[in-house]
Amino acid sequence: MFGEADETSPARVLVVAEIGVNHDGRVSRGLELVRSAAKAGADAVKLQLFSPDRLLSEQALLAGYQAGEARDAKALLGHLALDIEQMGRLAEEARGLGLGFIVTPFSLGDAEELAGIGVDAVKIASPDAVNTPLLDAVASLGKPILVSTGTCELSELVPAAALLSSHGPGGCLLQCVSSYPTPTQDAALGGMAVLRQRFGLAVGYSDHTRDPMTGALAVVAGAVVVEKHLTYDTKAKGPDHAASADPKQFAEYVRLIRKAQAMFGTASKQVLPVEADVRKVSRQSVCAAYDLPAGHRLVEGDLTVKRPGTGIPAAELQDIIGQVLTCGVRGNSLLMPGSVKPEASARMVG
Repeated sequence: MFGEADETSPARVLVVAEIGVNHDGRVSRGLELVRSAAKAGADAVKLQLFSPDRLLSEQALLAGYQAGEARDAKALLGHLALDIEQMGRLAEEARGLGLGFIVTPFSLGDAEELAGIGVDAVKIASPDAVNTPLLDAVASLGKPILVSTGTCELSELVPAAALLSSHGPGGCLLQCVSSYPTPTQDAALGGMAVLRQRFGLAVGYSDHTRDPMTGALAVVAGAVVVEKHLTYDTKAKGPDHAASADPKQFAEYVRLIRKAQAMFGTASKQVLPVEADVRKVSRQSVCAAYDLPAGHRLVEGDLTVKRPGTGIPAAELQDIIGQVLTCGVRGNSLLMPGSVKPEASARMVG
């Protein structure tokens, strides 16, 4: 689904519309969001598969950003869950629109169920980046794995990175700040470089900021995957809507990502076709200071450098001092390759 850029053809950045639980537990709303993702230019959609009974113990707690949504964790998640059959309907819709379908499982049983709907990739949420039983269960599906890294110290990611390295192509670590929404000053885009250098894996960014430029900046910082929450209304009641983009905002977010990748180009430094004209006319060549006859041995004062760069390059000025002209050169005219030869060679010919 994604890959590292090479010097000739940078891979298209994979933009994932994270629907998550923004469907509010309704299949019809989920289908609407899948269609919005396709219209906005996303490459894939992502859903979350969970069962409150499988996921939550009696001691389960609410995060601060969830606290106003329900009296307890089970009450919050109970009306936001879609079962595997409903998830399959969303997968079918996504594929019909040419979108990849990615799911985050939260329990071992969820991972087992995913085999039945043929996901294109599996995402591990940040809190489970250290959940080795779940990582192993997901690896058994044989699909590319994306691992978010919010709330994790670098040292805690060693087991997950090792699994991704041995799992085969498609493994990706997503830099993530698990704060909903994430303040712009805490976006921590620089973490991608650390993850890439430390583990040698492809990296991406899971964005919880409200800034429309974050995805584009992530691309310039090296992301091959960018994930962003998509909602129908950022003011809707629910835990993730406020940290999401509505369809119009998401379309602009994708546009900026595509623009950023086009502007970044490839990881190379070379003369581009658009530079050829300026290169030719604005570089300088060795030029005769005055009329010089054929057979003349060149001395320092005979030459200068002037535009354009179509003759002997200016960098070779000192190299041709002492050589002999093979033909006459008018003053203020460029010396061309072949118009000089070493003095010894000139005597031999003479």
